[in-house]
Amino acid sequence: MTTPDPASPAVPDWLARRLRAAGGSVPFLDYMDWVLHDPDHGAYGSGRLQIGPGGDFATSPSLGEEFARLLAPQVAHWLALLPADEPLALVETGPGEGQLALQLAEALHAGWPSLAGRIELVLVEPNAGLAERQRRHLAACPLPVRWADLRTLAAAPLRGVALAHEVLDALAVERIERRGGHWCRQRVVLEGDALRLEAGEPLSGALLEPLADLGLLPLDERRPEGWCSELHPGLAPWLAACGEALAQGWLLVIDYAHEARRYYAPQRSNGTLMAYRRQRASDDPLREPGHWDLTAHLCLESLEAASRAGGWQTLGVCRQGEALLALGLAQRLHGLQQESGTPLAELLQRRETLLRLVDPAGLGEFRWIALRRDGQPPTPMTEPLFLRPPSA
Repeated sequence: MTTPDPASPAVPDWLARRLRAAGGSVPFLDYMDWVLHDPDHGAYGSGRLQIGPGGDFATSPSLGEEFARLLAPQVAHWLALLPADEPLALVETGPGEGQLALQLAEALHAGWPSLAGRIELVLVEPNAGLAERQRRHLAACPLPVRWADLRTLAAAPLRGVALAHEVLDALAVERIERRGGHWCRQRVVLEGDALRLEAGEPLSGALLEPLADLGLLPLDERRPEGWCSELHPGLAPWLAACGEALAQGWLLVIDYAHEARRYYAPQRSNGTLMAYRRQRASDDPLREPGHWDLTAHLCLESLEAASRAGGWQTLGVCRQGEALLALGLAQRLHGLQQESGTPLAELLQRRETLLRLVDPAGLGEFRWIALRRDGQPPTPMTEPLFLRPPSA
């Protein structure tokens, strides 16, 4: 069982009041949602977290434009397959600081001007603090841009490409723990001026149903008392809502993910949940609530089941390193050697960024999951998952 970091300050007043109003404890899922997304106190909702090498954590787009330049041809390829007489949308859900949205908009505007003339950039950002920073960052965006939520978009579904880059790992998860011969729902308990985790009620209903398919039932001694991990009940409603917002097109999910056999391997006895702040990592999810990012990897089987339920066809899964190499990363590395007139320091920085994007010990281990939605029965794939860049 995880215990609070002794260096952590007392529970903030807003959280203590909310826990007392709930009877002194809540499921971990509720706690995670509060400390990340509360509009006044959450790490994301308040806009407190900063994304980038100098912020709380870095993402692929925050390292520079190379990631977007490699992704843009694939986005353009997908958009060009949609009806030529229809307006198109590039939707980014959870766009962070707005870096990827702006970089892709600029790449599409420069490389595919006739296609870009039909594209609207739509940002889905539930947190007001981040949305305000995105508006400032995208003030000079070359594409028309608007902010909307998935429910509003469902009233007039779009055609295009949706991106979920490091979004689904911030959906609140259920923490489960083996206790007393059951899988139990882990709860966050207020005890004096401190927080602790404890095993609560045994799982039942929709939380219990998928456990056999994930390899967690029947119970066995490989996962002893106190063994814990995560479930992802937020995936199905999110993918259903995204599907209702996109009448036809593709969804690209980019996130850390494991197959169920790895995610729930007996030796992974404390799940994948981690906290991040100021480029530091902690395995204490109760530390300084509202100031740390909390993230849990995705389970691929859970994601695929939720996708099917939401009307999506899974086209395939690969690691980021494989996807970016297919999209021309090696050629970009080689091209750096041929450039003249560019300062050496800039060339070295771009080379370092490209290598970091495919580092198997870091960003290269992200999974790219491509999904398609068109209202038609699923069809077999007849082309590679990620194509070599089409000619601009």
